[in-house]
Amino acid sequence: MTQRATPGAELLEHTGPGHPTGPRRPVASPSATTRRVLGLDEVAERSLTRTTVDGALQRVGGPVGLISAAAPTTAFVITEAAAGLGPALIALLVTAVAACVVRLARREPAGAAAAGLVVAAVCAGVASVTGQARDFFLPAMVVPVLFVLAYTGSLLARRPLMGLIVNPLSGGPRTWRTHRGLRRLYTASTLVGLGLAGLTLLARVLLYLADQPAALVVVQVVSTTSFALHFAATVVLARRSADAPANAGAAH
Repeated sequence: MTQRATPGAELLEHTGPGHPTGPRRPVASPSATTRRVLGLDEVAERSLTRTTVDGALQRVGGPVGLISAAAPTTAFVITEAAAGLGPALIALLVTAVAACVVRLARREPAGAAAAGLVVAAVCAGVASVTGQARDFFLPAMVVPVLFVLAYTGSLLARRPLMGLIVNPLSGGPRTWRTHRGLRRLYTASTLVGLGLAGLTLLARVLLYLADQPAALVVVQVVSTTSFALHFAATVVLARRSADAPANAGAAH
């Protein structure tokens, strides 16, 4: 009777004189050992939360990118409170140029780095014309307004904006509107985006009317991060939904 080969027998190798020949056993990592002792399932991939956070940080350029984006506005607000509008405008422009240099040194797209300079210059121009520091934040209010209009229009047209933006980047099928899972995901994601844009716009208007520039800086950083998280989560979920056969099928 022929003896059946044991799994892994093909991995047998000699390790040298005096050493027995046998299968090489993989060394378990401490985390794998802990999970086995506790009776937990093996982790096949990173958690959704970790993947989403990593994707969001990558989208905003990581911690350095987030700091670089917030530095000009922060410098403007702090300097204005301490020395007035004139020095604040100088601090803003100097910090904006430094942030642009940092982004270029990190090999970020030149267009994005230049856009930061243009935005800083526009905001500085508005504040210098009106003579009020809070008017520095007026141009930024246009962004959530545009998002609210775009999200609302896409939902009314039954072409969820997040589907138009995310699906090509996530590698989803061109016929995603007939894919139940993807259609529902992009619709829900667009509704979430509409809510985020609406809340951001409301917060900016109220804080502008209350003349709270420091709080407006916080709103700017929080809104940027939240939109990045929202985008990254949608990409991750879209990839999983597109790969799930159970969710595929024509919409009825």
